[in-house]
Amino acid sequence: MLFKFARKRLGKRGISPVISTVIMTGAMVAILSVTLVFANNFLWTRVAEGDFNSSKQLMQTVGLQIDDVAWTAGRTETISYGSQYGDVIFQESALTYNITVERNGFPDYVVTAETGAIMFVFPTSRYSITNNYFENIFPSQTSSLTMNGTSAPVVRVFAVEKLPMADGSYIRVVVVPTVRVLTSNITTSSGTTNYIRMYLPVLSAGEAPRLSQSITLTGGSIDARTLNDIANITVGVSYDSGSVIDFAFSQFSFGSEERLSISTEDDVVLELYLSEVSVGLGF
Repeated sequence: MLFKFARKRLGKRGISPVISTVIMTGAMVAILSVTLVFANNFLWTRVAEGDFNSSKQLMQTVGLQIDDVAWTAGRTETISYGSQYGDVIFQESALTYNITVERNGFPDYVVTAETGAIMFVFPTSRYSITNNYFENIFPSQTSSLTMNGTSAPVVRVFAVEKLPMADGSYIRVVVVPTVRVLTSNITTSSGTTNYIRMYLPVLSAGEAPRLSQSITLTGGSIDARTLNDIANITVGVSYDSGSVIDFAFSQFSFGSEERLSISTEDDVVLELYLSEVSVGLGF
């Protein structure tokens, strides 16, 4: 009886390590599974974050290329990009600029230019910062509707996340045209003439075969106008209420209209240049 009892106890002791090993192995597998899921999510989140950061540099480059092609008819530039989740879209009629010129004491000349916007859209299911997020990327100046100086850009670049929107849940990096203003004066024996030169690219939709991840910009016709005896110039901008442009422009410190400072003591000449830039996707 002692011999049988001893064998029974030894058998129980022999089974215990096996059970422990199975439990430990199951626990390790569970821990490894959770770790792998976490690591995989973390990895792809970093990929998405890098994708978004790259898109900001991409759209700033696009803005600079618009300035390069806008003032030479027929000039073409292609910018290639690689994105895991994001894509570039073109929104037609995103905003409208109105340039009102006053002569002889009352407004008698109005130029209306309707332009599109280029957007890099990134689904918030892949990467999101927060609702109502806004970041001014380029340029740093935000106090004026127009840009002044020879080195001033002709576009604004900003990132925005506004939810919900009718076209989907995205964080967007947007390129929109703006007005560049240059001033100079020429003094002669008969007096001083002030010249105001205004430049505005007008973005229009080109072909979009989407055969590759690329943006092709092509300079089109340039509409040049010259007006004399200027008393005042007012630049205004309008857009759809509730749109991404509406939300983004409300983040800047300027209003929807701006009057340029003009010296009425001298003769003032306005030279206005509107350039059509075609935006093609995926050539």
